[in-house]
Amino acid sequence: MKKKEIKELSVEELKLKYAELKKEHADLKMAHFVTPLENPLQIRKVRRTVARLATELTNRENQ
Repeated sequence: MKKKEIKELSVEELKLKYAELKKEHADLKMAHFVTPLENPLQIRKVRRTVARLATELTNRENQ
């Protein structure tokens, strides 16, 4: 997700997406430990998106 897409989401949508992607990240990491993924860069992409969502949530809570 791009930063622009994240800014358009509501707080509830951000929280749902954050939880969903956090779980996906954990699943990808576990799958990669068992058998290497065909594209391990997926893990980095999801991790960075999770961080973007967390940053946006924190910014909105501080306002």
